[in-house]
Amino acid sequence: MSVPLNSVVAEVTARIAARSTGSRSDYLRRMAAAVPPGPMRAGLGCSNLAHGFAACAGPDRLAVKAVSVPGVAIVSAYNDMLSAHQPFHEFPAWIKDAARQAGGVAQFAGGVPAMCDGITQGRPGMELSLFSREVIAMATGVALSHDMFDATLLLGVCDKIVPGLLIGALAFGHLPAILVPAGPMASGLPNGEKARVRQAFAEGKATRDDLLAAESASYHSPGTCTFYGTANSNQLVVEVMGLHLPGASFIPPGTPLRRAVTEAAARRAVEITAHGTQYTPISQVVDERSVVNGVIALLATGGSTNHTLHLVAIAAAAGIQLTWDDFSDLSAVVPLLARVYPNGTADINHFVAAGGVQLLIGELLDAGLLHGDVSTVAGPGLDRYRQEPVLDNGVLRWRDGLRESGDLDVLRPVASPFAADGGLRMLSGNLGRAVIKVSAVAVEHRVVEAPARVFTTQEAVAEAFRAGELDRDVVIVLRQQGPRANGMPELHGLTPSLSAVMSRGHRVALVTDGRMSGASGKIPAAIHCTPEAASGGPISLIRDGDLVRLDANSGRVDVLVDADVLAARTPADEPAAPWTGTGRELFAALRHAVGPADHGASVFGPAYAADLVPST
Repeated sequence: MSVPLNSVVAEVTARIAARSTGSRSDYLRRMAAAVPPGPMRAGLGCSNLAHGFAACAGPDRLAVKAVSVPGVAIVSAYNDMLSAHQPFHEFPAWIKDAARQAGGVAQFAGGVPAMCDGITQGRPGMELSLFSREVIAMATGVALSHDMFDATLLLGVCDKIVPGLLIGALAFGHLPAILVPAGPMASGLPNGEKARVRQAFAEGKATRDDLLAAESASYHSPGTCTFYGTANSNQLVVEVMGLHLPGASFIPPGTPLRRAVTEAAARRAVEITAHGTQYTPISQVVDERSVVNGVIALLATGGSTNHTLHLVAIAAAAGIQLTWDDFSDLSAVVPLLARVYPNGTADINHFVAAGGVQLLIGELLDAGLLHGDVSTVAGPGLDRYRQEPVLDNGVLRWRDGLRESGDLDVLRPVASPFAADGGLRMLSGNLGRAVIKVSAVAVEHRVVEAPARVFTTQEAVAEAFRAGELDRDVVIVLRQQGPRANGMPELHGLTPSLSAVMSRGHRVALVTDGRMSGASGKIPAAIHCTPEAASGGPISLIRDGDLVRLDANSGRVDVLVDADVLAARTPADEPAAPWTGTGRELFAALRHAVGPADHGASVFGPAYAADLVPST
C-alpha cells in the first residue's frame, strides 16, 4: 500500500514545478527535438563518420561503421594522482566489453579535469575549485558534441566533478546518462583522532611529522575519502535521484562486485537508448520530483552544504528553478537520520554496514518523505533502490537491503531520528542570506553573539590566532571570499584554529561569503553569505567590534547595529587581491560572469551583470 506523500514535500514540489513551467517546458521541447530517428551517428556524413572510427579495431570498428547498434560514450574524470579517481583506470575496458556483449559499442569520448580540494586546501589553487565545475560541464559538452553517441556513462566521484558531469550531460538531455562511481577506500585512522591531531598541530602541540602520519593514515589507498564530505554526499544524493544503479554508491574499488556493477551500468546504458524498448533520457530522470528527492536525502543525512549550490545549478540545467527557500521548508519536515563524520564519529563504511542508502531510502519512502513515482536509470519507481547488489556464485543480482539499522548510533529510523529536522538550515537577516550546517554543531553552540573581528584572507585569520588575538568570544567575519571575489574557496583550514578557541571555553562563530562544505565541523558557520562583499553586500558593512548574532535556531544572522547607522556606511575599501598565478588568470572570464550563491554560483543561465558590481 502506497504511503501518502508528506504535505510539505508535495507543496514544495508543486511550487517548484509551477515556477519552472516556462523554463522546464522549453528545456523538454529542445530535448525532444534532439532525438534522432536512428543511432545518432547515422546522421553523420561519410567523412565525419570515418573520423569517428579511424582508431577503432576489430568488432568495435565494424559496429561503429555499420551505425546499426547503440553507441555509448565514456566520459571520465580519471587521473592517477587522486585516490577517488585512480580506480577509473580499469573501467573503460570493462565497459567496452560489457557494451559489446549487450549489443552496443562504447568509446572513450573524453576526459574531464578532477581537482582535489584536499590538496589545494588553503592554497591559491583552491580559488579555481568551484569554477572547475563549469569547466567539467563544458568538457562534458565537448565530449558529447560529436553526435556519435546514444547514451553516456559518467565516471566521477568528488566535489565539483559529479555536478559538472551532470550539468554537461543535461545539455544533452535527450541521451540516457548513468553515473558510475568508484567507491570509498577502506576505513583508516578514526576521524576523532585525526581531528585531535589537527587541532594539536594548530596549537603547536604536535609536530609536522605527527600531523603527516595522522593524515596519511586517514587517506591511505585508492578510493574516496571516507568522511561524509561533498564526495560522498554526491554519491548518496545522485543515487536517491535515480542516477546510479541501485546500491552502486559505496562499493569499494578493487573488488569483484565493483567491476560487476560497472559492467551492469554499461549493459543498462545500451538497454535504455532511444532505440531500445526502455528509453530513459536523463531529461526524464532529472525532474522536479527527483530534485526534491535529492534535497531530502541531503537533509536527512546532514550532507555537504556545497549542494545548496550544486543542486540549484543542476536543477537549472534541466530547466528547474530550485531556491534556498525550498531547502529551508523541506528541512523543517525532514528528520536527521544519519551521523557520519563530521556529524558523528562513524565514517561512510560504517554507514553502509548499518544499512546504508537502501535503509535510508526505505525509511524515507515509508514515511512519505520521498517521491516514489519517479523515473530512474534502473527502471520506473524508487522502490527498487531499497535493494543492494551482491554476487551469487559470480552472478550479479539484487536483494533486499536491511530493514532495521545495524547501528543506531550511525543510522536511525524516522520514528526515532537524531533530530526532528534536517541538518542544513537557511539563515536570513540584515546580512543577507546564508547557509549553516547544524548537524555537527552542539545545541549549546548554535546561538553566538559576540564582537566581530573582520578579515579578508585566511592567512590573516591564522596570524591573529597565532598571536593570541582571537582568544576571546568572537565572530570571525571573513569576507571577499565569494564567487566573484576569488572563486569562493573552501575554508577548512580555519577549523582547527577556531576549534581550539572554542575548546578554551569561548563562544566563537564564522560568518563568510566563502564555503566550508561537507567537512565543516563543530564551529557554527554562516557560509555562502549573499550578496557577497565583492558585490557590495551587507557583509561588507561590518566593522571590527560590531556585535554579530548568529542564531541557527531562529534562522537569523545579523549585525546588531542600528539600521540608520548601517545605512550610512559604505562598503569597506578592500581592493581585490591580484588574481594571477596558479592559473587563476585563465579563469578571469568565469569570475566576472558568475552568478550569486543562491543561484548556484554558476556562470550558466541569466546574466547577473546588471545586479552585481564588477570585480576589479
